Amino acid sequence: MSADAYATVPPSLRQRRRAVATQEIVAAAEQHMAEHGPHALSLRAVARSLGMTVQGLYHYFPNRDALVTALVAKAYEDLADAVAAAVETAAEEPAPLRFMAAAESYRRWAVTHVERFQLLYGAPLRHYEAAAEGPTTQAMRRMSEVFQREMFDGFTAAQLAAADTRVLSPTLQAHLGTLLPHGPETLPPPATALLLSAWGHMHGMVVLEVFGHTSFVGEHQAEIFHMAMRDLIEDIHRRIPARPTGAPAAP
Repeated sequence: MSADAYATVPPSLRQRRRAVATQEIVAAAEQHMAEHGPHALSLRAVARSLGMTVQGLYHYFPNRDALVTALVAKAYEDLADAVAAAVETAAEEPAPLRFMAAAESYRRWAVTHVERFQLLYGAPLRHYEAAAEGPTTQAMRRMSEVFQREMFDGFTAAQLAAADTRVLSPTLQAHLGTLLPHGPETLPPPATALLLSAWGHMHGMVVLEVFGHTSFVGEHQAEIFHMAMRDLIEDIHRRIPARPTGAPAAP
């Protein structure tokens, strides 16, 4: 049988049942976190809510870390889906407005799914460490690529390499040069520095709100965030030199 034929074989009944049970376990764990917070995650409580034993749950997730990894990866994927959908809705808008749509969708998801956001960015769960280059890293990278694309859409590699970031040390430049892809090439170090700075600004504001540190702003938090993101993208684009007259547009 050819490789193509194998690829079209539908999943067996056993595989479909396992997939459904796995989804039910993850959903129950999300519900438990919503009620008790990520640090109170209990495999025993999750199993009990599904009418299972802990030993039965171990047939799907061999330990707590495997379940946490699934929860983290799914949270990142759901957050990335929300951000990507917002960008798609704003597809006909200029790049700065698409970036703002992505940022505001990021905030909305976080304040709507507080416990899941805290699982991603709150205090680390004791004794848990995600595998390097595993599903959690891959899901996080997918989301960061959306922000990278919208932030730098329309700029050439030469423009990004000439962005004004003051002075970067040689060692920092070398490190930044290996971090993020930009199309077929690596994102130039000045652009990577701008992206990381912008991410810290955006994410920091969201974290402050999610953890209740800006509650004194009340119902105006969305407006403050909108203003900050507008100023942020305008400042970043001011730091990138204009394309010389007659130069080809970015691919």
